[in-house]
Amino acid sequence: MGEAHGRLFAAYLAQKRPAINAYLAEHAPKPEAGTQAQDDMERYAYAPLARFTEAGGKRTRPALVLLGAEAVGGDEARALSCASAIEYFQSAALIHDDIADEGQLRRGEPCTYLTEGTGVAINIGDLGIVHTFAGILDDCTLDAETKLSVLSLLARMEQRTVEGQALDLGWTRDGRWDITPDDYRVMARHKTAYYSAATPLAAGAITGGGTKEQVAALHAFGMDAGLAFQLQDDLLNLVGDAEKQGKDFRSDITEGKRTLAVCLALEKLPEAAHDELISILSAHTEDPDTQARAVALMDEAGAIDAVREEAHGLAASAKSHLEGLSWAADAEELLLDMADFFVERAG
Repeated sequence: MGEAHGRLFAAYLAQKRPAINAYLAEHAPKPEAGTQAQDDMERYAYAPLARFTEAGGKRTRPALVLLGAEAVGGDEARALSCASAIEYFQSAALIHDDIADEGQLRRGEPCTYLTEGTGVAINIGDLGIVHTFAGILDDCTLDAETKLSVLSLLARMEQRTVEGQALDLGWTRDGRWDITPDDYRVMARHKTAYYSAATPLAAGAITGGGTKEQVAALHAFGMDAGLAFQLQDDLLNLVGDAEKQGKDFRSDITEGKRTLAVCLALEKLPEAAHDELISILSAHTEDPDTQARAVALMDEAGAIDAVREEAHGLAASAKSHLEGLSWAADAEELLLDMADFFVERAG
């Protein structure tokens, strides 16, 4: 396990990125040709969405769509419109998240709502959601039955993501600190696992002609791997490489996020330490020493080690869902390596 395993999946991401980027550029949404005020539509909606999407990082989610297609022996070219759809949903989610979280920087640049205005940014995100469906409907390489299956899956993904976001935002708005570890797991599975892993893999398998059993197995694999991914993200924010993360390091403490480490710690800490941790998380502090104290309290409760152990357990569980079914050999190896990559990555 470890970095040696993660390199295989990291290399896959690097290999697939050019094709994904090329498809995104070629099939970027455009206003109807000849429309009055077309230039302004481009200026206020289409161009900002294209810039934001173009600046995306590793393209992990769309690459998983391609991997899902490959895993069932399908043609990845038929999966590209779905891969693009997932990336546009990611763009929309991030643009909207930054408004809700009052973020400052995204992908090294000021957040869209800061450069375009909140109302315009909301609309730009809405356009990204619309294109999640429109791009698949316009794909002439997919038959009607495949389109319907993929669109149904994407609609459920978007609903689950909104449900997870509702929990995350609502708990913060209401100052809730009675969130249990199981509550957190439900929120993270809905907000992250569906769109970060489960749906991309399953949608790719559908476009690749996979069986119902294969689609279901990849979805279950993605649910466990996606939650493991989120837990590792949480850990990196608390105890990762501060230099690599820069301003984002320990931002979860500043934002008072209800992570699994926080929920576990609040269950186990004695009353004085319990109240101290809540006080720090409620203060929105950026002081490094105070942030370090919060991490120390979580560590004293055994929460950091518990989250790390759970993430590795989820990776093992994800792999078990692949057993007993037929997969393309190279793709199965990549999936197994992906589960390790999600919990071993350093950034």
